[in-house]
Amino acid sequence: MMCGGKKSYFAAAVCIITLTSMVTVSYFRLQRLSNQPKVTQESSKCRGKIANGTITPLKDNRTFIISPYFDDRESKVTRVIGIVHHKEVKQLYCWFCCQPDGKIYVSNAEIDVHSDRFGFPYSAADIVCLEPENCDPTHVSIHQSAHGNIDQLPRFEIKNRKPEPFPVDFTVCISAMFGSYNNVLQFIQSMEMYKILGAQRVVIYKNNCSHLMEKVLKFYIEEGTAEIIPWPINSYLKVSSTWHFSMDAKDIGYYGQITALNDCVYRNMQRSRFVVLNDADEIILPLKHPNWKTMMSSLQEQNPGTGIFLFENHIFPETFSTYMFNISSWNTVPGVNILQHVHREPDRKHVINPRKMIVDPQKVIQTSVHSVLRAYGSSVNVPMDVALVYHCRKPLQGDLPRESLIRDTSLWTYNSSLIKNVNKVLFQTLL
Repeated sequence: MMCGGKKSYFAAAVCIITLTSMVTVSYFRLQRLSNQPKVTQESSKCRGKIANGTITPLKDNRTFIISPYFDDRESKVTRVIGIVHHKEVKQLYCWFCCQPDGKIYVSNAEIDVHSDRFGFPYSAADIVCLEPENCDPTHVSIHQSAHGNIDQLPRFEIKNRKPEPFPVDFTVCISAMFGSYNNVLQFIQSMEMYKILGAQRVVIYKNNCSHLMEKVLKFYIEEGTAEIIPWPINSYLKVSSTWHFSMDAKDIGYYGQITALNDCVYRNMQRSRFVVLNDADEIILPLKHPNWKTMMSSLQEQNPGTGIFLFENHIFPETFSTYMFNISSWNTVPGVNILQHVHREPDRKHVINPRKMIVDPQKVIQTSVHSVLRAYGSSVNVPMDVALVYHCRKPLQGDLPRESLIRDTSLWTYNSSLIKNVNKVLFQTLL
């Protein structure tokens, strides 16, 4: 394009914009070409040991692989959920082995460190690689170099390769269970509430728990409700039980909770219509609908194109209880009886209540704990008169007297079914 001769300011501006656009397009085209998979080796078959653990460290001990997932929502890529040191990990490669020809393709990985790192040196990250055009690889290896021997690298199965019909409507993701968790009664009550409200699967990233809790988990596994993902993150990193580095200067925050949540979203992308992201002491409680299904149908009708629904968290302090539902057979079970805690803390001035979420996993790219970082489509804050997060825990406003709390017995709507179901679990687990 020629930009000489007499020109108006407008013509000059158009010329500059056009040239800038051409340079930008050329840059991204070259960058994409540099990321295209290249054949480096040929083999009679794909070798390398299959990685079976939930968390697999690479040789650099700065990169930890959780699981790869096929993602064709924008282009044909393998998206690997992992944990990386945000400063020290600069380059990674995906090694694909394509059958039946045995060709080894190596792709330059894009390392997308999640923005919600909260000051910790290690963070959740997406390691994203373009896949070979004429191959649908079933496994991938991750390496620091584009050269080497694939036989020496661990191989990871690429999940979500085949589309599946949605077998369940709601999956709850809980991360992470740690600290010899022993709040048995409240856990059972939460599980039974999730089932009453419509959950068919609860995925739990388990670091450790008490022996009694193991019995309860075994019951829910055999029932078909619980899926336990081992989460031995403290075998590899110094973990904090707080959310910010300034509170506890360790390698990664809150037992790698954000990484686990992202893995849970992708793990259930083809298996569940909705994914519920909350903790075991939290219940997204509908106030206008009997269950999650009718609530979500209404919310989707009112908010077309929305895939992220955020619910306001409200604290029901375990320090204040009512004499109602003091069930003697529950008194020997360790943990909190949520039916006795129906007083919630009032809102604090100039403090925004955090939110928990129900999401369409197909529309999530990256999630944090209280919001989705990247998504397709929009998010909506669900009004408190539609639903709230019932969160029974230690108080945040510990100095408040009972008369300053708000009596809210919404949970009692479900008391009959909840008591019956909890008693059944206690009987069958012989607690």
